[in-house]
Amino acid sequence: MTDVRHILVLPDRDAATEVAEELRERFGVREEPQLVREALAGEDDAEDAQWLVVVEDSEGRYAAEGLAELAAEYEGWRE
Repeated sequence: MTDVRHILVLPDRDAATEVAEELRERFGVREEPQLVREALAGEDDAEDAQWLVVVEDSEGRYAAEGLAELAAEYEGWRE
């Protein structure tokens, strides 16, 4: 067992929520992905925040390339 965590960076909360739903439908993600607001350095305004979708993948079931493609569909990326 390995501790693998995929982090998808999205431009806003709506995109992050939609990606979380798509993860369940397309990839069969069983655990609820975590949605985390990440304020950009030096910014206090909520509009200047990215949203992270964190997917735990201890079994290595989810292809990094597929997750990156999903994030890109919503103007995001995988870290």
